[in-house]
Amino acid sequence: MNEEKKLEGISGWLILIAIGIVLTPFRIIILCVTTYSDVFSTEVWEALTTPGAEMYHFLWAPIIIGEILINSGLLLAWLYMAYLFFTKNRDFPKCYISIAIFSLLFIIADAFAIKLVLPNESVFDPDTIKELTRSLVMVIIWVPYMLVSKRVKATFIKK
Repeated sequence: MNEEKKLEGISGWLILIAIGIVLTPFRIIILCVTTYSDVFSTEVWEALTTPGAEMYHFLWAPIIIGEILINSGLLLAWLYMAYLFFTKNRDFPKCYISIAIFSLLFIIADAFAIKLVLPNESVFDPDTIKELTRSLVMVIIWVPYMLVSKRVKATFIKK
């Protein structure tokens, strides 16, 4: 049995990637539901987006809507990435790298956008630090793995 055949398949470190790919869509859904259900089920949306209200800022609506749209796009991207992963499609590593880097940049950009609205608050609150750390670890560890792993090169070969 040659080395490439031995390395082909979803095993080794790819099992951790598989777990992340399966869990991430659920994590995004839970994050969105817990974050935005309060915004839209109470008077929070009106307080943030009604001119003259105490908490009003003209950027709240675009930030919240942008977050919802981007998180919805990320959810779809992760579902597509799961398809690529489990079909062992050769586009999977590029897709994974792109989404990992985009997610990191989105968290940073979103934190600074919120800072524009809440200038007296810290740029990185505990929840943002947690998400940033998770995303940074993903980029630091898994992006290089996607680029250099012999198992990745042997597994993701289908068109």
